[in-house]
Amino acid sequence: MEQLTYTKKEGADYILFTLSGDFNAYTAPNIQSEIYSSIEKTNVVLDLANVNELDASAIGIIMATHNDAEEYKKKLYLMSLSNEVDRKLLATGFKDLFNIINSVTEVK
Repeated sequence: MEQLTYTKKEGADYILFTLSGDFNAYTAPNIQSEIYSSIEKTNVVLDLANVNELDASAIGIIMATHNDAEEYKKKLYLMSLSNEVDRKLLATGFKDLFNIINSVTEVK
């Protein structure tokens, strides 16, 4: 199993998390609280281009962040979905709920 690594970068009106590796029940707790606390303050962008695995726990975190974003009047953006992430989100039937972008210049 591969670890999940991430970098965090602040933009003008967003925080960008660039994730790499396996985003699953074992690795998700490492980033979960940081994403949740960020969405309270500003928009959050999750760059998922280098995510190799996405399981139900990770999808749950993404869904919870999406719901929190609505509550705090912020937006969650999913950027550059890897094939695995795209496939898993399609399988859930929730892909259309998310703001999917290709670049941080699309953050509004």
